[in-house]
Amino acid sequence: MTATEFELDELELDALTELVNIGVSRAAVSLREMVSEQVFLSVPSVAVVSRKQAAELIAELKSGHLIAVRQAFDGEFSGRALLIFPESNSLELVRAVAGEHLTLEDILELEHEALAEIGNIILNGCIATIANLLQRSLRMSLPEIVRGAGPEFFELVTPSVNDVVLFIHINFSLKGREVSGYIALVMDLPSLAIVKTLIDAFIERTAR
Repeated sequence: MTATEFELDELELDALTELVNIGVSRAAVSLREMVSEQVFLSVPSVAVVSRKQAAELIAELKSGHLIAVRQAFDGEFSGRALLIFPESNSLELVRAVAGEHLTLEDILELEHEALAEIGNIILNGCIATIANLLQRSLRMSLPEIVRGAGPEFFELVTPSVNDVVLFIHINFSLKGREVSGYIALVMDLPSLAIVKTLIDAFIERTAR
């Protein structure tokens, strides 16, 4: 089976979208507590795509370079999680989190730490919630900041042509700043097959 042949049926995709929405909602609560301000996070779409398709989709965000917060996750299934958005938005996000009064010099100094914290909250909140609802636990690495054009974000430690990307389009509003980006979970086919089985079990539990 190849990445292009793997797919979730409509019921599975609906269940996965529900899981993602719950995870993103919980991440928004954590962000709200951090910035003491209302945070809106929404998920317009969820799709399972190949790495090549993911690179094509990410091109929609291009307004210069892209920036991503990346964390590895490991457990019954494993892979890499990324929060990706245009680099041009990064300083605005830092200002929203760290304070409006900061000078540009201060913001540049705090950029790495603030973005890592934002990414950690969103990715951990989303992935940990999904894992809990699937009745599994995952270990998450510390966040790292990566920059580039996009395609290189979707590499696993041991890449394969059949790696797949769970691609989640998100919109979030933070202190009036509208940012569009993606959460991407890059997995190999065996890991995604495990996720599919766990989603089926989740559907069966919730249908009782």
